[in-house]
Amino acid sequence: MNVTIFGAGYVGLVTAACMAELGNTVVCFDPDRARVALLQQGETPIHERGLPALVRENLANGRLAFTGDARPAVLHGDFIFIAVGTPPAEDGSADLQHVLDAARTIGAHMDRFKVIVDKSTVPVGTAERVRAAVEEELLLRGARLAFSVVSNPEFLKEGAAVDDFMRPDRIVIGVEASAEGERAADLLRLLYAPFNRHHGRTYWMDPRSAEFTKYAANAMLATRISFMNELANLADDVGVDIEAVRQGVGADSRIGHSFLYAGCGYGGSCFPKDISALLSTADEAGRTLRILQAVEQVNHHQKRVLGQKLMRRFGPDLRGRHFALWGLAFKPNTDDMRAATSLVLLEQLLAAGASVAAYDPVAQETCRMALAADVRFTSDMLGRLSFAETPLAAAEGADALLIATEWKEFRSPDFARLKDALQEPVIFDGRNLYEPEMMAELGIEYYGIGRMVRAAEPEMAFLWQAERTALHAGDGVGHA
Repeated sequence: MNVTIFGAGYVGLVTAACMAELGNTVVCFDPDRARVALLQQGETPIHERGLPALVRENLANGRLAFTGDARPAVLHGDFIFIAVGTPPAEDGSADLQHVLDAARTIGAHMDRFKVIVDKSTVPVGTAERVRAAVEEELLLRGARLAFSVVSNPEFLKEGAAVDDFMRPDRIVIGVEASAEGERAADLLRLLYAPFNRHHGRTYWMDPRSAEFTKYAANAMLATRISFMNELANLADDVGVDIEAVRQGVGADSRIGHSFLYAGCGYGGSCFPKDISALLSTADEAGRTLRILQAVEQVNHHQKRVLGQKLMRRFGPDLRGRHFALWGLAFKPNTDDMRAATSLVLLEQLLAAGASVAAYDPVAQETCRMALAADVRFTSDMLGRLSFAETPLAAAEGADALLIATEWKEFRSPDFARLKDALQEPVIFDGRNLYEPEMMAELGIEYYGIGRMVRAAEPEMAFLWQAERTALHAGDGVGHA
């Protein structure tokens, strides 16, 4: 089938490559000519596991093409997916400028029935606004063409987006109650047939409900994270091990273990933006979402917890102190720095006068760009930040090590060499990668999030470490 994707960003690029992999002929349009030129050469501008190979293979076999020319892209597609950015506006609401621009462009060039699919995360009522924008352009042209606007939100985890797209746990589709909607539903059943061969994964509903489902899902996951983080802070106060609590609570089949890991806060392009947008929607409707207000407030506080622990240990004036930071991206397997906890932590340390050596396997360049665009970071602060080539190089001569991202390579370091590299054997672990008992046995002063330090029990410590390694085998899915 002929598919057009508007937007070669994170969602658009994954959707384009995966749709082509399934045998469709896909044209991906983006107005950024430099990005298009890069993609036409088979280079991907984002770090996402498995994506570069899909892009190169489908460029080579002719099923995938990139263009900066909107007209042929619109004419090509029977389905046109709108997968452009919806950044937060100043008031926290979702900025729909790019979505509506795409809709107007489609209306200006379409020549036959089209299924226009909102793939971007958008607030309730966006499908109606997209329809109005397309109709306005058709009216200006004096054209009478039928089309349908469908809501088909994405449920992709950064770092596992290709797998999530190719093996979805659900496909949510909101269609209009009209003859055009029925026609669109029939076409979408054909497009998504490869995903429904063994059992049905598609949930059909109206567009407003589909738009709301995306926000509700992210709100629930963010709530679980903030809930566990707040309990972890209390656990620190009352001498409780939050990891033991997590295992006990997660064993309840009604709750499960996912997104119950305590840590130093969530970030990324979805949760912060979507919580803010849902709160804005509620405000427009005259309703207060008290739980989600608390979720947002807890997360803002949680991003400062690791820095606060360090300052309780070393004092508020960090001039002359030097620290190592492992992990910059907001989560592993991505180079995304949007709303990353590491940025808050760096601001705390550098503003207090410290110097920092940071290491991340893939996000160092995106971190440099993020810092350059962030007015909180003065030239003096940035002058005290360096980037290391290896984790141990970052730790060399540091007064303590801080961990902000749970990359696999941080899980089992050579602790003997790490202790030798550090000025003092002190670790502030924002992702609870290590067992406090084992750290005590190794002579390392250890501060986790909600982790109670008990008397050293060597045999149990290594058993617990083995168990935790097994639990983390799924790439840290659900960590905050």
